[in-house]
Amino acid sequence: MAIAGEEERAPKLRVFFMPFFASGHIIPMTDLACIFAKRPGVEPTMVTTPANAALILPTLDRSASFGHPVQLLLYSFPSAATNLPSGIENLASVSSDESWKIYKAVDLSRDAQDRIIREHTPDAIISDIPFWWTTAIAKDLGIPRITFHAVGVFPQCIMNNLVKNRVHDHVRTDSHPFTIPDLPGPSIKMMKSELPEFLKHRDHLTSAWDDLKKSQLESYGVVVNTFYELEHEYCDLFREVDCRRAWFVGPVALCDEQGKVGRGGGQSEAARENRERCIRWLGGKEAGSVLFVCFGSWCYFEDEQLREMALGLEASGMEFLWVVRGDHGEHVKTEWMPEGWEERVQGKGLVVKGWAPQAAILAHEAVGVFMTHCGWNSLLEGLGSGKPMLTWPLVFEQFMNERLVVEVHKVGVRVWDGFISSSEKEKVVVQEAD
Repeated sequence: MAIAGEEERAPKLRVFFMPFFASGHIIPMTDLACIFAKRPGVEPTMVTTPANAALILPTLDRSASFGHPVQLLLYSFPSAATNLPSGIENLASVSSDESWKIYKAVDLSRDAQDRIIREHTPDAIISDIPFWWTTAIAKDLGIPRITFHAVGVFPQCIMNNLVKNRVHDHVRTDSHPFTIPDLPGPSIKMMKSELPEFLKHRDHLTSAWDDLKKSQLESYGVVVNTFYELEHEYCDLFREVDCRRAWFVGPVALCDEQGKVGRGGGQSEAARENRERCIRWLGGKEAGSVLFVCFGSWCYFEDEQLREMALGLEASGMEFLWVVRGDHGEHVKTEWMPEGWEERVQGKGLVVKGWAPQAAILAHEAVGVFMTHCGWNSLLEGLGSGKPMLTWPLVFEQFMNERLVVEVHKVGVRVWDGFISSSEKEKVVVQEAD
């Protein structure tokens, strides 16, 4: 039997958490590290770059204030080699045309990660899927590496099957539906235009796919921000074909219900003002009366599209809270607003420019419907809040996530069929209804 104080003196299990350079990966991995921090005898450490560390410092400070510290280790982001300005280290801070620079930075960070791991010799590594080389480093050091997935297993199963079978290569046109092969559950149809770019054209991910999958199969296991009840048939398939062992631990955002209002960088003065403004405005609305519209941290709409969306929200007659993000980290523009629009919707609609506390908004009883781009974190927050969804996918696996919401669980409805392409260059404007 351990004597008093022996547990405190015992060496702690030191676990490194290494997220990809994107908010949608960094935030849930930080949540996971905070969960580990609550376990006695565990010392979690977030390992990332300086600008990305700034995103999670409020969360780490909050965890420490409750007696659950998470350590922080930094390595340099290869700004010069990627020709990115200093401090631009996140996928949300660049345009789609420059996203390749972030992926190049991933490859260029390999040596820095190798050095920091060998210098500090952790007992285990939980690293994001793009950092495939950490499996070999961990093997060399005799420690386990666990692969982290920020998205669910449903889209992963679809991507795995399409890489293997390539059925989309044989459809007549990019907009011709085809059935996803070898998938449990209901039959799922998609169009080639809806697929991630790496499945349509050769890019960085196409080239790295074999390394990513080989590394994952050779790693100790996989941890996924999902829960078994949400994707049970797909989780079973995933365990059979894609990893040695798997843990489904989501939604990790639920680890800190009290702190969710500040997740994702909501600690600036402008963010605090937005938070207070949103909650105060929702407090004056009837239960279930508000449509919440938010398209995530990395999205892009032309001014013409935003203008049509504004007119559509006005014409709907619904009360709405609409989050309009800045253009990849820059000041939020308002030139797209129709003349006199803000005055006409005053009291009926609230436009929030920049960051907003999405999880706290969704949890508010005044919100009745969530219009979303179907990013995985947003999908989990929407489902966790029990709110039906209007789906408007934009990029990468979001069209696949939409199928899970609309066709598998039937808790959402697609906004319209005009957006059928994951390529930003092919976006079109919503047409006026007949």
